Amino acid sequence: MKTLYQDLIALIPEECVSQVDLDIESHSIDKWHASAKPDVVVFAKSTKQVAVVLSYANEHKIPVYTRGAGVGYVAGCVPLRGGIALSVASMNQIIEVNPEDGCVVVQPGVITGELQEAARNIGWYYPPDPASLKECSIGGNIATNAGGPRCLKYGVTKQYVLGLEVVTASGEIMRVGGRCHKNKTGFDLCSLICGSEGMLGVVTEATLRIIPHPETRAMLGVSFKDFPAAARAVQAILDAGVLPSALEITDAFTLAAARDYLGQDSLPPGDAYLMVEIDGRVQSVKQELEGLKDLLFGIGALDINDAPDEAACEQIWQLRRDFSYSLKHTGLTKLNEDIVVPRSKLVELVEFARGLQDETEIPVACFGHAGDGNIHTNLMVEDYADPETKQRADAALNQLFSWVLSNGGAITGEHGVGLAKKPWIKQALGEVNYAMHQSIKQAMDPNNILNPGKFLDDDGVYW
Repeated sequence: MKTLYQDLIALIPEECVSQVDLDIESHSIDKWHASAKPDVVVFAKSTKQVAVVLSYANEHKIPVYTRGAGVGYVAGCVPLRGGIALSVASMNQIIEVNPEDGCVVVQPGVITGELQEAARNIGWYYPPDPASLKECSIGGNIATNAGGPRCLKYGVTKQYVLGLEVVTASGEIMRVGGRCHKNKTGFDLCSLICGSEGMLGVVTEATLRIIPHPETRAMLGVSFKDFPAAARAVQAILDAGVLPSALEITDAFTLAAARDYLGQDSLPPGDAYLMVEIDGRVQSVKQELEGLKDLLFGIGALDINDAPDEAACEQIWQLRRDFSYSLKHTGLTKLNEDIVVPRSKLVELVEFARGLQDETEIPVACFGHAGDGNIHTNLMVEDYADPETKQRADAALNQLFSWVLSNGGAITGEHGVGLAKKPWIKQALGEVNYAMHQSIKQAMDPNNILNPGKFLDDDGVYW
């Protein structure tokens, strides 16, 4: 679209606008399988440039797909209707780290892990920790309300968003919230923007809460005979008055893949594995760790790997990261679903997954955040690009999501809806809730230029 390119370079510096094939291709995808090319890519370097681009796009009704690091799993930033791929990756400055106010001010392109490190360097802590923290950006975290293993104790991204600078669909610059930790002035638009998946505005600056960093942490890697025993241990830990910073569970299929990939001796015997992380003051963590070991052995733990210091903790977390690599090593394609169920339904979920596997002959691997019921239930398929395989897998996903919703769960806990979960959004929200979403979208983006074609567009396009 030559005119679009020419119009944009008349508004912002030419080096910020690209029609180069490599840029077009790299901004046509995320980590899901959908792909659609934008007409141009804009590499915004300032809030003013974002505002100018959105004002122009709104006037001419041109779609805009905002993109951070592009590591999402639901095609949330894929430009389905062409137009402008608006990258904010170059807006990557940590503007302020202020322990006196307990906050940081950052641009949306800042990598989450780098923010954590900046806070850690002054003895403070930014807790949200998505698995992709070394590559995902704060803007993407806000767009999806990202979580991670430590959200059991510390909460997800929205609990840390104090204030936002947002460019509206019409190109106006709006500030919501601020840097105060208590603020009940007007509607909570911060929470509305957080998790809105780029459909209500473009975040160009974020003021985020930080807290004092725990003095130390420790972990236990615990094997059990089977998944029900491990799930019972989850509740027993919480009933004992312990609130771990992370509580991860793994099923037999994932463990078998890990032993095949890492070696049979990489994990102790057992068909379920629990990872328990605690943090706090040195003496209290030491006492809590010993108490947890006694508790877990008392309820049937087969083996406990004690990780009392930072290096040992990192070894257990590396094992957790290796679970994903182990599943990839099977040669199957992992359909990474981030469903959530009430914690009391963990065993029923895995039993349902085993039944689904038997019925469909599609292996199902379950592991993830046991403490809050956010279990990554991964369908392992041979070739998702094959139409027949895709049809079987999509039917299995439909069964999974329908079961989750009928049991009080949610179809996404971290990744967002995007395009991947669009077929189930009405069922998940309900008729009145869905209509309210559309009303809010219409009010904030009347020309539907922000991330069109995703879950609020009732257009029958599901990829």
